[in-house]
Amino acid sequence: MIKKFLIVGLGNPGKKYEKTRHNAGRWAIEILEKENLGDNILYFTPASFMNNSGQAVANMVKKNGIATDRILIIHDDVDIPIGEYKIQKGVSSAGHNGVKSVIDALGTADFWRLRIGIGRPPLGKTTEDFVLEWTNKVDYDKIISVLKSNEVAEKLIELINDANY
Repeated sequence: MIKKFLIVGLGNPGKKYEKTRHNAGRWAIEILEKENLGDNILYFTPASFMNNSGQAVANMVKKNGIATDRILIIHDDVDIPIGEYKIQKGVSSAGHNGVKSVIDALGTADFWRLRIGIGRPPLGKTTEDFVLEWTNKVDYDKIISVLKSNEVAEKLIELINDANY
């Protein structure tokens, strides 16, 4: 039997938020669903708001019997420059409330994360306002190019294949 691998894109639901930086995880799912990363992949975007998404993720994990080391959470990250990313496992939320919600609901941080860089807010703008405002075309294109890059796809395929052993 092939074990399932869950890829979750964090973000906020609705038209109001669709092009906000906070929805980088949702953008990733839209892109990855079009790729052929494997038959054992479940793609999921919680219908709840970012900061309350943990319970929806936990329910999906329980329903499908997925081990935490077979989960990848994709989300925006202000601590990473725009156009860059990091793939990590078992690290703290680093202040990201959506990730904190997932950690709290799962009872562990022992899952994979694809942290998509959106850069820091400009002087005078709060982080909350920055992540919830619609991104400009230049920044949007930089984020999308990371999500569509062969490098990211290859690393995700490697991560998924390694999890199958």
